[in-house]
Amino acid sequence: MSALDLDRIVAIDVHTHAEVGADGHPSLPASLMEGSAAYFKAGDHRMPTLDELAAHYRERSMAAVVFTVDAEHQLEHAPIPNEDVLEAARRHADVLIPFASVDPHRPDAAARARRLVEAGARGFKFHPTLQGFSPADGLAHPVLEVLEELQVPALFHSGQTGIGAGLPGGGGLRLRYSDPMLLDDVAADFPGLTVIIAHPSFPWQDEALAVATHKANVYIDLSGWSPKYFPPQLVRYANTLLKDKVMFGSDFPVILPDRWLRDFAELDIKDEVRPLILKDNAARVLGLAREA
Repeated sequence: MSALDLDRIVAIDVHTHAEVGADGHPSLPASLMEGSAAYFKAGDHRMPTLDELAAHYRERSMAAVVFTVDAEHQLEHAPIPNEDVLEAARRHADVLIPFASVDPHRPDAAARARRLVEAGARGFKFHPTLQGFSPADGLAHPVLEVLEELQVPALFHSGQTGIGAGLPGGGGLRLRYSDPMLLDDVAADFPGLTVIIAHPSFPWQDEALAVATHKANVYIDLSGWSPKYFPPQLVRYANTLLKDKVMFGSDFPVILPDRWLRDFAELDIKDEVRPLILKDNAARVLGLAREA
């Protein structure tokens, strides 16, 4: 498959999930998957394959960052292999941009991260709540040192999560690990690392905006919420101080890009800012602009 053509695509979705591996293995244990589907009112939550994900974005002339989440230490559930994501991205290089994920609890996490970058990973996804660690406690530092050295972005889940929502004790998952203020420490400790805060960070939206405004190496993706529910301060900052640091993300397949873009079209965003959010900022942050 031909390489990604920036001139051809109309948008870059920086946040999509691999939900089923090449062998049919699901991304989450059944109890958490069912709880997430109920939280998002997904009904019969069908898990698209990576090939189906690629076809979905190709039909819309979009590119998509795609990843799994390795949280085996806490969930006791094997992740979808990073290699499945990398292989799918090779098959669909015109639309898929592969990120990888390594559980920071793994004793060989840093070595794994280096191998995955060498194999083609363009960034890494962390989910502190699922992975059971605080980004500020140093556990992930060996991995982050590798990513900073190799100039590979780190995308961190932030705020509330539908995973575990409504279950007794939230399935044992701790929301405080996804407070974006913890990423202020990461950005300060690794000034050469590109940090992406995923999602409108309920209930810590102001904290996320403060970190992204203060730290030159911090960006925000807008995935996981329909734009019609964005807090007003997020819209205001996206239009002004952070117009070069905010990026389109859907959270596919939980939120589909068609719905996100339809609601984004109704949002009070300046005409000159829309292309920055939809494509240009991501192209720069992911290094795609340099390759074009």
